Amino acid sequence: MTLLELFQLLKRHVKLVVALPLVCAVAMGVFSFVAMDDVYTAQTSMYILANEDTSQGQSTYYNDLNASQLLANDIATLLNSDRVSADAAKALGLESLADYDASVTSETTTRVVSLAVTGPDPDETAAVANEMARQVSIVAQEIEMADSINVIDEAVSPDAPSGPNRTLYVAVAFLAGLFLAVAIVVLMDMLNTRVRSTEEVEELLDVSVIGRFPTMKEGR
Repeated sequence: MTLLELFQLLKRHVKLVVALPLVCAVAMGVFSFVAMDDVYTAQTSMYILANEDTSQGQSTYYNDLNASQLLANDIATLLNSDRVSADAAKALGLESLADYDASVTSETTTRVVSLAVTGPDPDETAAVANEMARQVSIVAQEIEMADSINVIDEAVSPDAPSGPNRTLYVAVAFLAGLFLAVAIVVLMDMLNTRVRSTEEVEELLDVSVIGRFPTMKEGR
């Protein structure tokens, strides 16, 4: 099937090609507003103060950027640990932080670590982010991973939800409906065994068509 034939085929079923994507988009729009709850994201950033090394009688710090990055990666891993999550939940009076998603990022040239927490309530989400930052500092000092972790910017309650991205969901549903409509039209054409043109008659019967009846309209 050529592109021209496909275009002509879709043109004959234009109602289906237009209606199905619209139905899918509207259904997804209704579903996203009715069944999907808003989520909020609160962010906090921390600066890692490395341990002091006095083994040679003088104060030295992790000034090497590679060492700083390794330390930042260790803290990022610690933020995702079960202990930090459990201690933060306990301090906030929660059973767990299962309803919250934490994302940790660290730059390659600094000791700054950023923590983003996503949850169903803006105030509680900010409280969880700040408490996780506090707990990771406590744990890091206990295991002597770092001297301290200082909060640069405390998390504040977000004013607007960060998700779900309903526009994206509606667009994807529309494209999926369009793809489904095209697939249905092509499948219907493949399953249609009726002879629809003189070319098909000549191909099937291996004979030449010498005449045809014109289409009669309005009883004439």
